[in-house]
Amino acid sequence: MDLQLTGKTALITGGSEGIGKAIAEALTREGADVAICARRAEPLKATADAISKETGRKVVAIPADLTKDEDARTFIHKAHEALGRIDIMINNAGSAPGGVIEHLTEADWTQALQLKFMGYVRCLRYALPIMVEQGGGRVVNLIGNDGVKPSYWEIAPGAANAAGHNLTLALAGQYGRNGISFVAVNPGPVRTERWAGLVGAMARDMNLSYEDADTLAPASIPMGRIAEVEEVANLVTMLASPLMHYVNGTMIEVDGGQEKSLMDRARDR
Repeated sequence: MDLQLTGKTALITGGSEGIGKAIAEALTREGADVAICARRAEPLKATADAISKETGRKVVAIPADLTKDEDARTFIHKAHEALGRIDIMINNAGSAPGGVIEHLTEADWTQALQLKFMGYVRCLRYALPIMVEQGGGRVVNLIGNDGVKPSYWEIAPGAANAAGHNLTLALAGQYGRNGISFVAVNPGPVRTERWAGLVGAMARDMNLSYEDADTLAPASIPMGRIAEVEEVANLVTMLASPLMHYVNGTMIEVDGGQEKSLMDRARDR
């Protein structure tokens, strides 16, 4: 199937590694040109150069810290200037600390909301007027299944994700008349560079061995394993296609049917 992405332009936050990098690779293989941002300039440039060399597409690297409004504005405006349009906006940057409420500090809650939620708000505040002026666009927000499948160990990510879900659905209702459609993609556990750190935090907070903690997430997934980044990227690429533009104001889980209650019961034994 031709996804009709040849010549389209996409902005991807958190694009230097993990899911964001996989999305950039998938979109460029389908013929899109992309701009990616991340806080660390050197890994970002290395990723951009490698993807451009592999696919022959334009990949623009723009360092940005999306906890800062000025950086978000600069990323959107520089990317628009470099690519000429913003056909697709993919918000992906950000993570939130796991842990139970007794172990979460004020700084943990601030981190969860400042990047995972407010980073999306900041980028959209600058990207949406451009999309309105050009006559339409597509927004895919990578959020997470914690917002719809709560777990007490993931209470901070869940709060940030629930806010992101509300934002996505609300803006879908506001901007549909402008030809801009929104969809949220909600991954469960994904094998990224952060996975080992997440398992370590779970082991610490739950007083488990690393090995026992590492089995909790797969045990809660009927398919028996966590996702690979390419599996998330494939879904995002399909949803970014003009063929999927009418899918608006909805959320799609990509988590193998995970049941968070099974994780919580296992921790309580």
